[in-house]
Amino acid sequence: MIPDFQKIMLPVLKSLADDQIKNSIDFRQYIVGKFNVTEEEQKIKTPSGKQLLLYNRIAWAVVYLKMADLIKNVERGKYKITELGISVLANPPEEINIALLKTFPKFNLNRNPQNQPDEENNLVVANEEPSEKTPDELIESGINQINTELSNSLLEQINDLSPYFFEELVVDLLLKMGYGGNDISSGEVTSKSNDEGIDGIIREDRLGLDKIYIQAKKWTANKIDRPEIQKFVGALEGKRAKKGIFITTSSFQKTAIEYASNVDASVVLIDGSLLTKLMIEYELGVTVENIYNVKKMDIDYFTE
Repeated sequence: MIPDFQKIMLPVLKSLADDQIKNSIDFRQYIVGKFNVTEEEQKIKTPSGKQLLLYNRIAWAVVYLKMADLIKNVERGKYKITELGISVLANPPEEINIALLKTFPKFNLNRNPQNQPDEENNLVVANEEPSEKTPDELIESGINQINTELSNSLLEQINDLSPYFFEELVVDLLLKMGYGGNDISSGEVTSKSNDEGIDGIIREDRLGLDKIYIQAKKWTANKIDRPEIQKFVGALEGKRAKKGIFITTSSFQKTAIEYASNVDASVVLIDGSLLTKLMIEYELGVTVENIYNVKKMDIDYFTE
């Protein structure tokens, strides 16, 4: 199990108890051994998928220890224990956490340099214990929470609208994703009365030689089962089509997923969860309310 960044702080400090200079690789090796972190766990990433979770937590543990003046940089990427750090290890606590770090004046000064009220300077996510996650994880957790609520709202809104609107939405989404090139006329919703099991078509080339056929099911209560996919595959065969996308506001039974993966045509299944995720990613039916720029230090600038 990957420990939270507070549980990592004391071991990082102890790894410097020999008064030798260490780097981030040394810290990683020490923490992996200390907590028996498996190779699979070492590959786990933060919710954004951009950073390795363990490395991110170790990095933040180092940042907080530096803020409290328990360790210091001796050169780029290399650290050494301070006299204050040595004194802490002389009578070590069970754990170094933020509550303990707040007892060090240097930590409070570095954390709140403009002497603002402490509650304004903390990153807190609703129902989340601030001590359990790094600031990066708190931001990502907050974004995930916002997107989850937005996804639910999108599904509710879609289900309140007509099936024909849903078909138009699906075609618009695929065009937004780049299918059909940049030509908006490459996508169309088929006739309401005579669609032969096909709700939309995307022409991937200007002459329409390569097409993607779409079926859109606005279901709420039931999961899509194999018979519905079989009908869609039959419709594709009638068109001599090789590509099909089945999109629903509901979800798919395991039998439907297994069947779709074993047919001759390439059939992609998109459920309500993936649908709204793609709508958010490609900004269909949503607007950007706020943009927050999270910056980090440019080490290259400070290299002499």
